Amino acid sequence: MSAFLLKRLLQAMVTAFGVITLVFFIQRLTGDPTALLLPETATQEDFEAMRSALGFDRPLIEQYIAFLGDMLRFDLGRSYIQNAPVAEILASRIPQTLQLAGGALLVAFAIGLPAGVVMALTRGRAISRWIMGVVLACQSMPTFWSGIMMILVFGVWLKWLPPSGTGTLAHLVMPSIALGLLSLATYARITRSAVIDELGRDYVRSARARGVRTPRLVRRHLLRNSAIPVVSITALEISQLLAGAVIVETVFAWPGLGQLTVQSVASRDFAVVQAVVLLGAFATIFANLAADILYSVIDPRVRLGGQ
Repeated sequence: MSAFLLKRLLQAMVTAFGVITLVFFIQRLTGDPTALLLPETATQEDFEAMRSALGFDRPLIEQYIAFLGDMLRFDLGRSYIQNAPVAEILASRIPQTLQLAGGALLVAFAIGLPAGVVMALTRGRAISRWIMGVVLACQSMPTFWSGIMMILVFGVWLKWLPPSGTGTLAHLVMPSIALGLLSLATYARITRSAVIDELGRDYVRSARARGVRTPRLVRRHLLRNSAIPVVSITALEISQLLAGAVIVETVFAWPGLGQLTVQSVASRDFAVVQAVVLLGAFATIFANLAADILYSVIDPRVRLGGQ
């Protein structure tokens, strides 16, 4: 077990190092980052002064070593646009994005998993085809369109929910549904395929021959044995949620990392954009590491095979 976890941890560290290196060099392939921080009216003297203050006038290898040192100290630098440390800016937005992502995952789990199980158990029947149609519709709708439609119907016409902003649980409902629709469809399809695969196993036929009822069979065997693909897709959905949050937070004026990213790109806040990209990459790496650990708990064969 310890060897398996150590191997996965080393892989995660190597991946994180590769992401840090990639972000550093890609952002400098387009030219001197100083040009992104200054307005078009800036003079050459302003350009040189800013370039020297940020250390961009040093050799590239020295900048890279300094960048790695900052990452090891968790120093994300300072935003000269907002005149504040980047870590403080992110810390003020992360809780809002976590609330939104948590709400979206709750929607996806609460609806997608049962829908997938029902589709598998009723395969070939009308109810299965009807649910699949709804799932495909959810997957086909652009996030911005579903968000705008919910604002129009439930926020403007019916006035059941606040159309934008944050502060109460009611503000979280529509953004969570809009962000969770794509994940809901993914979970439903993956769960359906996994359960159908398990229904063909010998232990299911044996259990049914002994008279085990379907609800107990689902609770005791099918859900656990179908969990590996669901855990796997959850790790991938983290990056999907972070990407979708950019659109959803903009549509609903939700003050999270997505809205911060849009504002930072528009204002050329180089340090904040870089930090958000790194944070998203690290979140994805951590989610995949957590998924690997859960694999070993759910199915010991994964652990034994990975040693």
